[in-house]
Amino acid sequence: MKRRILLVDDELAILLTLKAILEINGFEVDTAASANEAIARLSGNSYQMVITDMRMETETAGYDVIREAKKQDYDPAVAILTAFPLLGSDWKEEGADSMLVKPMNTNDLLRQIEALLVNHEDRRQERQNSAPLKKKSANRAAQDKTAVARHS
Repeated sequence: MKRRILLVDDELAILLTLKAILEINGFEVDTAASANEAIARLSGNSYQMVITDMRMETETAGYDVIREAKKQDYDPAVAILTAFPLLGSDWKEEGADSMLVKPMNTNDLLRQIEALLVNHEDRRQERQNSAPLKKKSANRAAQDKTAVARHS
């Protein structure tokens, strides 16, 4: 199964270059040239990862893409792509998993994307595995309360 990425950037040269690099390296890539276009694609498709530029229609359009990506049930990994790495930690607070700084060496980019996908999947698995445990312990606590109430 090919891994699908949504790539969002309003600079056509960057969009097409990154798309070509990712496709050559085995990814299936959809593109969007604006935050609005990306938001429309997010609800109609399923992606393992979303990579979005920050500055498009507005200075913080990338955050709109991140927020929408985080609402999706398929839970994609999300990276912000920027030529302005002095964003502080706002990008983390907005829900991005990683920051990619352009321009970037192709090998570095691919290595960071692979690492992000692996880390994101590991965290997803941990969340899924811990959910039944929380449910079990909540059920056990309820059973204990019932037993204590019966014996009182």
